Parts: sequence; C-alpha cells; structure tokens
Amino acid sequence: MKSMVALAAGLGWCAWACAQVPPSPADYAAYTGLFAAAARNDTAKIVKLLAAGDYAGIRDAHGRTPLHVATYRRRHDAMRVLAGATGDPNVLDADGYDIVTIAAVANDIPTLRVALTIGCSPRRIAGPDGDTALIAAAERGHEVAVRTLLQAGAPIDYVNKRGYSALSSAIVRGDGGRGSLATVKRLVAAGANVNLADSTGSTPVDLARARGYGEMVAVLQGAGAAPAKN
Repeated sequence: MKSMVALAAGLGWCAWACAQVPPSPADYAAYTGLFAAAARNDTAKIVKLLAAGDYAGIRDAHGRTPLHVATYRRRHDAMRVLAGATGDPNVLDADGYDIVTIAAVANDIPTLRVALTIGCSPRRIAGPDGDTALIAAAERGHEVAVRTLLQAGAPIDYVNKRGYSALSSAIVRGDGGRGSLATVKRLVAAGANVNLADSTGSTPVDLARARGYGEMVAVLQGAGAAPAKN
C-alpha cells in the first residue's frame, strides 16, 4: 500500500550556511525500503519495491524523497530509476531544494550532469532565498558547476530574493579567492550583465571594489562595467 511520511509544515527558512540538510549517519542507519535501497544504489531492489506498490515520492522526516537520498550519496543508477518512477525529478525537499541544487552546492559535477540528463531543470527556483542552482554554485566559487549549468541553459541574470544575481553573489558571498575569481570570469565570458545593480543600487564593480577584489574589478571593467561609484 502506498504510504508517505508526513512532510514538515512549510519550507524551512534557515541560514545560508546550513541551508541544505543532508541525511545524517543516524538517518542512513534507520532507512528501510526505498530509502535504504537508494542509499545503497540497489536498483534491483528499487524496481522490486516499486513493482510491489511502494511510492517513489515517499518522504522522510525532513521531506527528502529516495531521489534526494540517492543524490546526496551520489548513487547515479538509483537516481535514474527513481527519476523515472517519480515523474518529477525536480521535486523539492522540506527546505525547498531540488537535486540539481544539491549537486551544485556539493560541487559534484558527475551527479550534477546525471541530474540534468534525467530531466531536471537548471531554471528551477530553489531554497528559501529563491536561488537557482547557478547562484548556489556561483556564491561558493564552483566554477565548473557554473559552466555546466550555463551550458544547460541556467538563467544567467536571474535575481534572487536578496537582490543578487549569480555574478553579484560570486562577489558578495564568495571568498575572493581563485574559485570566486574564476567564477566571475566564467559568468562575464558567458554574457552576465556587468552593470546589473543589486537591491541597494550597487553594481558588481561597486561590490568588488568595496571588498578590495582588484582582479575582479579589472575583469568587470574589461567587460564594459561602468566605473565604481566610490
């Protein structure tokens, strides 16, 4: 008989640093049925359980489906089987995250590519701040994930609820290191709007200059950014 663990009410509004909540060791130890099979990449068991009537969209206590669990564990074969069974590979967990964003945050390129090939959209809005997977990858300096998402058609100039695009997120939320710089270069080369202001009216070059990111300022100005306000 089809069953579903009750989903926690509403979407969790937690801080950026703890936004995604992967299963804990205790969660994995307690999983049974489709969850356990997904974590083990046991596709034969998954198929058998589904044929017996188990529900592919069942939720754990944090609103994760077996597809989310397979993604966290990088179980690609299980992801493929479960995506076909759910009919909606873009399903969100209790905090509003899809598997594309989960893979992008982890900088897990093989899993990200699987998610995109099984029908997940890089345009999906995810998480409490209304991010895209591109913004989530950009703010962490995950340049290869950014490139992969852009190639899949991620919206480059989408602005989230904080007022940041992927480009401004890479500057404001990044650490200014090589990954962040490479991400800024990648976004600029892909045609990101270098003069798109945030909710305070600050442009990417304003944000970079305020943080002392001279190389980023040079990249932005080389792409036609207007001079910084200060």
